[in-house]
Amino acid sequence: MSKYTIIVCDHIHKSGLDLLSKDAEVEMLNLADLPKDALKKELHKADVAITRSSTDVDTSFLESAPKLRAVVRAGVGVDNVDIESSSKKGVVVMNVPTANTIAAVELTCAHILSAIRNYPDANAQLKVERKWKREDWYGTELKDKKLGIIGFGNIGSRVGKRMKAFEMEVIAYDPYINPAKATDAGITYTRNFDDILSCDIITIHTPKNKETINIIDAPQIAKMKDGVILINCARGGLYNEDALYAALESGKVRWAGIDVFTKEPGTSNKLLDLKNIYVTPHIGANTLESQEKIAIQAAQAALEAARGSSFPNALNLPIKENELPSFMKAYLELVQKMAFFAIQVNKDEVRSITLEAEGEIKEYLSSLSTFALVGILNATVGDKVNYVNAPYVAQERGIEVQLKSMESHGIYKNKLKLTLLTQKGTFSVSGTVFNENTPKIIDVNNFALDIEPKGKMILFRNDDTPGVIGFVGTTLAKHNINIADFRLSRYGKEALALIIVDDAVAQNVLDELSSLKACISIKYAVL
Repeated sequence: MSKYTIIVCDHIHKSGLDLLSKDAEVEMLNLADLPKDALKKELHKADVAITRSSTDVDTSFLESAPKLRAVVRAGVGVDNVDIESSSKKGVVVMNVPTANTIAAVELTCAHILSAIRNYPDANAQLKVERKWKREDWYGTELKDKKLGIIGFGNIGSRVGKRMKAFEMEVIAYDPYINPAKATDAGITYTRNFDDILSCDIITIHTPKNKETINIIDAPQIAKMKDGVILINCARGGLYNEDALYAALESGKVRWAGIDVFTKEPGTSNKLLDLKNIYVTPHIGANTLESQEKIAIQAAQAALEAARGSSFPNALNLPIKENELPSFMKAYLELVQKMAFFAIQVNKDEVRSITLEAEGEIKEYLSSLSTFALVGILNATVGDKVNYVNAPYVAQERGIEVQLKSMESHGIYKNKLKLTLLTQKGTFSVSGTVFNENTPKIIDVNNFALDIEPKGKMILFRNDDTPGVIGFVGTTLAKHNINIADFRLSRYGKEALALIIVDDAVAQNVLDELSSLKACISIKYAVL
């Protein structure tokens, strides 16, 4: 089997490179040091590309990469990626939205504390000017002040929880979340934007789009308290910089803490001329921990995209993300992985798939079925399959798709069951999501399990007799294959083990495992 080629266009942490280089199915080309013109000459090899902010994924880039199926932006922002042109080319665009969460949260808190107590200037006066003037540095306290948070996602919600520890009154505005996400944390939720504008400190944590550009402009500032503090560690342009400059100059805004600018690098930005603003050069993700997490998550996403098992955090989905509840994204990824897993352990012509959904997710069966088809077809069709053409490719291949909305029963709020019908029979796999973002396989052909669908997986079905686990462990150890997770289920007189291993499993190892008299079947899948 030919290898997938993943090209790394910009520098990422070594941990991500190691993850790519160790995968036997992948040829990793680290071209981060190449000039961009030379890089384009190598893009014809790429199945997946990993970029940061230094490489523009524009029309020229896309035309140089005819095989490209996905681009992974190793970070949150995708300002350098032409998503529309990528979609027209059938290229899935992904980002890594959560790896730098804690770094951005803590920087936001640092800006809030700096603005409230003037730490940077007090430090400079003592260290640079060698003056000891305590009377210059009377600040205010966070206790009993109101903090308004615009955008209550991964970052905004964590900022809110940390500021609650300072005994602040925290108010959250985000029309796209379940209000319980705020209220369960003891934070006030509002749909009235004016409630945010009345706060003592306002911080913003939204994506940058048509709805949020200049969301804070002169009319909004006019409604704020005199002496308000504004913080932006999200994206440049969410605050209108001209309006912010005027408000800082007049004193309407007492202090601002800004990490991001409309045009970067922001060395010539006029905001830097003002005394009552603290600035940092877009360092929200700049911690050693976050850079390692970003690289690992980007590499893992690239591997999954290359195989077609899933496209984590895809941004150009065939559905409008803001029309989906936040929990649905994890189920879209789950169903694609379930399908990719099912077709790998049933390498036969698919006649039909049946997708059953219980709970709130049944309202989104159509979208879920598209993702299931992508998972199946990426494992069986040589041509590029994406979220747009998957239903048509399935129809051309005569695959019948049945969707069933089921009444909830059992212990799971939401549950998916995928059943494949092939020439050899049927195969079913069920799954759910824990804690909003942890997908799990919970059942395989009536064998109850609890395991995350990722990595190299051996599915070992056998007669329920003594000695099987020991034989499996000994055989894998003999071939220097380390077991990362081992889940066992029993049903009737049979048992099913789902074993995740750290190393690729060759066919001769599978043959040796299958030689055990008690073995009924053995399958191997990589997610």
